[in-house]
Amino acid sequence: MAEKRPHYKRILLKLSGEALMGDESFGIDPSVLESVALEITSVHELGVEVAIVIGGGNIFRGLQSADYGVSRVAADHMGMLATIINALALGEALQRNGCETRIMTAIDIIKIAEPYIRGRAISHLSKKRIILFGAGTGNPFFTTDTAAALRAMEINADVLMKATKVDGVYDADPELDPAAKAIPELTYRDVLKRNLKVMDLTGVSLAMGQELPIIVFNLKKKGNIMKVITGERVGTLITGESR
Repeated sequence: MAEKRPHYKRILLKLSGEALMGDESFGIDPSVLESVALEITSVHELGVEVAIVIGGGNIFRGLQSADYGVSRVAADHMGMLATIINALALGEALQRNGCETRIMTAIDIIKIAEPYIRGRAISHLSKKRIILFGAGTGNPFFTTDTAAALRAMEINADVLMKATKVDGVYDADPELDPAAKAIPELTYRDVLKRNLKVMDLTGVSLAMGQELPIIVFNLKKKGNIMKVITGERVGTLITGESR
């Protein structure tokens, strides 16, 4: 059997909070948490430097502010705290697998996590520590997708891997339209022009400015993280040019 070789040296993995729910309607499914941690561990053991941005939608979403009678700013701050809860949970799962981790946050919460400092983050990665970035950008009105693109560029990641619950980008919502077709390759301009709901358009625009490739793939299919890392064509590749 051929030895697996990583196609990328340093990655930014974007996980939604919903990815940790499994079949539950809220919170974290322990079996899903462990499964995701094992997949991340497997690529880390290949020598890949791994940074993670995780959302908080399994606990709270800022866009639900009207439902709770709070302002959008307060709601986004609540969502930032939810991302830190998820980062702590995933960090613990990774440490159980023998990985050394660091949690860095965009808001000061020093008794729980390190404040985000770019140079320190890069130092952690060079020492083969997995970084979990919490609290998004630290600013209201910005999504964790945008935070993922920003952090990926700041740490000089080779690729932004956007984990979803479907097999990449489609020409229509596959959950609503059974005839929806997967799109294996797109340009940033395609995504922006067609307003495809692959990720926050601000994040796509940031990636386009620095030509950061984005790969959108299905996290629910075990082994997909490894497939992306080793260069297999999985999901949808978004770059500056059609190939």
